[in-house]
Amino acid sequence: MDKTAGEYHFTRLDTVVFGAGKVESLGRELSRRGAKRALIVTGKTLGHSKLLDQVKDAAGAALAGVFTGAAQHVPSQTVTELVAEARRVGADAMVSFGGGSPIDTVKNAAWQLIGGRAGSRTIDFAGGTAEGVGGGEILHIAIPTTLSAGEFTPAGGVTDESTKVKGGVADPRLQAKVVILDPALTLETPAWLWASTGMRALDHAVEGSYSTRHQLVTDTLATKAIALLSAHLLPSLQTHGDDELEHRVQCQLAAWLSIFGMSNTRGGISHALGHQIGPMWNVPHGITSCITLPHVMRFMAGVAADRFAPIADGFDVRFDARSPHSSAIECADRTARFIGKFEVPSRLRDVGVPREEIARIAGTVLEEVKRANTVGADVTLEQLVGILDAAY
Repeated sequence: MDKTAGEYHFTRLDTVVFGAGKVESLGRELSRRGAKRALIVTGKTLGHSKLLDQVKDAAGAALAGVFTGAAQHVPSQTVTELVAEARRVGADAMVSFGGGSPIDTVKNAAWQLIGGRAGSRTIDFAGGTAEGVGGGEILHIAIPTTLSAGEFTPAGGVTDESTKVKGGVADPRLQAKVVILDPALTLETPAWLWASTGMRALDHAVEGSYSTRHQLVTDTLATKAIALLSAHLLPSLQTHGDDELEHRVQCQLAAWLSIFGMSNTRGGISHALGHQIGPMWNVPHGITSCITLPHVMRFMAGVAADRFAPIADGFDVRFDARSPHSSAIECADRTARFIGKFEVPSRLRDVGVPREEIARIAGTVLEEVKRANTVGADVTLEQLVGILDAAY
């Protein structure tokens, strides 16, 4: 019998507040950490929403300003602008409000504000679990309005506008200290964005499960995340009133569970593809998961079908450990059918990616796949191009 052994590294997140109306706790969370100059960071859409007023009111006397320049895929220029604004207002805290874009913009700005160098061309999330990292920190409180779940990691992506290649930063000090999950603040999130970021959360859970670094804790979280998304994502878009809020907070909890172990498991091929498809052809990351995940799952079924047990459990698919391949394929098919229930693109052609260009990202994707080292087998450029062809 094999010996069980391993390690699980926690992030520096210390509080998650969840439930309708919980945005009101923002002022308390700032006060108890001594923050007196909080800068709210969001994008243009929420910057013109009445929901922003709720966040500003909740910040109370600690509010120092609002930055509305966060943009999709985190162009490096927006990070530069946020760093300048944070210095101008003397910010001792930043409150990200929105999806993954403002959240990652804050992480990258915080990285520079504590002395880190800008402009990484690679995404290596190993830095998120580095031990013995000290020095200054910028208090980050995240109030997400999508299900992409970047608020739960100490890593953030950033795009080089000149090359459209996405890199990123990862450091334990970049982890949001507080996450406030208030479903009432998600009601203006477009249905396509809510659904597609729900698939991003599903992508986290799936790729954490079949990662070579998976373990009991991450498997358990992934199974529950998949089950919650299966039960609540569609109703969260079909109900109203208190029922809608309850379905939405369950989806938010699923997003939390989906990624909470990812600093340990790291991402797989679907994540690496999404990191480059997104900025190269201006495709939202949630949509990239809708397109790539079933095809990557079919590939992984041929590599590591035995690691699909937590996924099967989440989808309520019978899993035969003695002959796991058919169960793994059924999980991939179940994922494709689940995505098909929502009005989201599921092919590269649907989002305007030119077929003759799809191979151009394969080299960068392969570099990230090799660094992550989660597949458990060598992956070739030809195989990655094959997955992209299947997704076309």
